[in-house]
Amino acid sequence: MEYFPLLELPEEIQALVVERVAHNSFQELYGLKASSKSMKALAERRGVYYFYDVLSIPWGLNMPSQLLKSCYAEGNPSTLYIKGVQFYFTFGLQEEDLSLMKRAADAGYEHAVYTHAINQAIFLCDGQYFHGIPREWVQRIGKLV
Repeated sequence: MEYFPLLELPEEIQALVVERVAHNSFQELYGLKASSKSMKALAERRGVYYFYDVLSIPWGLNMPSQLLKSCYAEGNPSTLYIKGVQFYFTFGLQEEDLSLMKRAADAGYEHAVYTHAINQAIFLCDGQYFHGIPREWVQRIGKLV
């Protein structure tokens, strides 16, 4: 199999590749960072933190708190989701929970779309958010439960 040299692409395309890799896998992102200095520089840009899915990291690993803070500062949907869950279950802050869940759901984060719809239905008796959940997600959730 012949490999395509990624470094020959324009920098904007390289940045898109790094963002997609960041969304898919931390392990592959770190492999990409190790591949060259320019990839490392692209992977360490602030905008890349938006694309991490922090729920894909094994929680047995000690995740640096600075990584979570950077992801939160970028408006990372998975971090907003985690913070929303934490605010509700740890601190009992329902309004803050709904606000963070809505931001994550509006960004299209699958877990947050479902959880936000459930929270809206339970706490506000508002079922309109169920219409925004694609049927495929409901089927996938049913298989997981």
